Amino acid sequence: MKLKTILFLIIGCASGLVKAQAPDYKTRIDLLDKAINKKLRNTKNDLYLETVDSTKNPNPHSWLWPLCALVQAANEMEVLEPKKNYMGPVIAAIDQYYSDKPPIPGYQDYVTKERVSSRFYDDNQWVAIACLDAYNRNHRKKYLSMADTIYRFMMGGLDTVAGGGFYWKEGDRRTKNTCSNGPGILVALQLYKITHKAAYLNTAMSVYKWTNEHLQSPEGIYYDNIKLPALTIGKAFYTYNTGTMLQSNVLLYQITKDRKYLQEAQRIAAAGKAQFYKNGRLPNGQYWFNAVMLRGYQDLYQIDRNKAWIDFFHEDGDAIWNTERDADNLVGAKPPKRLIDQAAMIEIYARLQQIKNLK
Repeated sequence: MKLKTILFLIIGCASGLVKAQAPDYKTRIDLLDKAINKKLRNTKNDLYLETVDSTKNPNPHSWLWPLCALVQAANEMEVLEPKKNYMGPVIAAIDQYYSDKPPIPGYQDYVTKERVSSRFYDDNQWVAIACLDAYNRNHRKKYLSMADTIYRFMMGGLDTVAGGGFYWKEGDRRTKNTCSNGPGILVALQLYKITHKAAYLNTAMSVYKWTNEHLQSPEGIYYDNIKLPALTIGKAFYTYNTGTMLQSNVLLYQITKDRKYLQEAQRIAAAGKAQFYKNGRLPNGQYWFNAVMLRGYQDLYQIDRNKAWIDFFHEDGDAIWNTERDADNLVGAKPPKRLIDQAAMIEIYARLQQIKNLK
């Protein structure tokens, strides 16, 4: 009996260890998706809420920014379940942010029928990236059309002040940010891969060169912005800026087959991990920034299969699920629980599941 008991305990511990090492990402995704639809969606008008606490929300409905996260999360869920239509409801919401005001149509940062609001180049670019990812899967013309509209809009934010680069916000000439230039490169590169039109590649290469010259640190990661007209650098580091530029290098390697881009991607990846992964965690409360960073690491991993690019995302994702989740299966470092955080973690868990599915 004693021997049987010992063997049972050993097997049980081993089984528990395996489960701990291989979390059920699909269950996490489903629980988060259900929580969003129950707590953060207004089904009467196909819109979403900023947080679960209506008394603290600045508007009746969410800003566009959380939907930038949610539409990408929906795309990643469809990667796992191609027959499902997770993107449809989110696109229906984003359509309500479309603004055709001069000089170029685009998407404003709040629901158009409720008020005229600002338009940010990066908000638009994040939507375009998700649409292009979806188009590459299913070739729905709606997604390519949205991305084309956004490309034309973002080009209105490109000029030669400070040598080039995109502004962050329409009509605001005070900063050019990595968060509008990194995703701008990705939009242009994706459109080039689809259409093979040289103009897209020329845009991408010009902005890539400018961003590296003006906003990359010596270590390889990226500063937040350059302030105009003083040309001073805002030296804050955010994970998503590393992510977009890492992903840009991977795409350039795939397009050109020039190994210098792969080597630069690996340099950025190593620098990003060293900068942002501390004491077993990525920056706390910045789930969506971290989700964008994972995009670059995932793309790089698919080429070089270096597990060091992925393992720390597993660890951080587990810590969030185990320590920052409430009884409604909503995640967040502090209340109130936000739509953008739920969307970010769906994307992260979906991408980690995609990586697990690789052979």
